[in-house]
Amino acid sequence: MARIKGGLNAKKRHNRVLKLAKGYRGARSKQYRIAKQSVMRALTSSYAGRKERKRQFRQLWIARINAAARLNGLSYSKFMYGLKLAEIDINRKMLAEMAVNDAEGFKTLAEVAKSKLA
Repeated sequence: MARIKGGLNAKKRHNRVLKLAKGYRGARSKQYRIAKQSVMRALTSSYAGRKERKRQFRQLWIARINAAARLNGLSYSKFMYGLKLAEIDINRKMLAEMAVNDAEGFKTLAEVAKSKLA
């Protein structure tokens, strides 16, 4: 039986990695061995970045809610606890959206939270 050489598969694998490394500078986009290392690191970082993005957005929402709550005479934690006592179940994303775009609606929620705390 004839021997099968692995050149075609190696070429495919190399091209796949080099395609992912397109746009990298210097040897990182030209040489397979260096490009492979860069691509592996980039893929790891992008996976971690997708998780990090969720944390950063939550952090941003909480900062916006806190700022708006303090304008209405409450801290973030007291505001959220007041909403919980009032059985108002709105997620932080929507509360942050209200804080930025609907100040009157947010003020109403703050008043409800205050009344439940007192």
